[in-house]
Amino acid sequence: MAKKDKEKQTPETDIKEPETTEQAPPAEEAAPEAAPEAEKNPWEEKYNQEHDAHLRLAAEYDNFRKRTIKEKEASYGNGKSDAVLKMLPVYDNLERALKQETQDTAYKKGVELTMTELTKILTSLGVEIFGEPGDAFDPQLHNAVMHTEDESLGENVVSQVFQKGFKLGDKIVRFAMVQVAN
Repeated sequence: MAKKDKEKQTPETDIKEPETTEQAPPAEEAAPEAAPEAEKNPWEEKYNQEHDAHLRLAAEYDNFRKRTIKEKEASYGNGKSDAVLKMLPVYDNLERALKQETQDTAYKKGVELTMTELTKILTSLGVEIFGEPGDAFDPQLHNAVMHTEDESLGENVVSQVFQKGFKLGDKIVRFAMVQVAN
């Protein structure tokens, strides 16, 4: 027992005990305090990942919704332009019939009425008919199949129209087939 009493009374042990308890914890002891923060970080990271995934999914759904609306509108426009395209041969035939000389006035009147009605229907569908002699040549609207030199007409002017062009909104259903001067 005498040894134990001496060890307790030595100044080294008395000094060491207060130093270890009063001083800031060493780096080894700081690590356990960082561990709770490390435990929070995985939860925060998981939350942030889940939140990010949720936002991405919501944005993807919104893009899908907008894309399907746009495709639906485009499919209606495409169907409409396809129907107009199917009616164009009728328009062309009526236009040729009007250009032919005939003695039968009733026949001519019937073709004129039919052409007027077809033009009215196309206009009500939003179809714009273009391609007249004297128009300025536009390669985005006209298909130039011939070229002629004519001093009475200006540069890049449509001199003759072989087939009218048809436009539905911004979409060209059929380009006008024309002859261009100079």
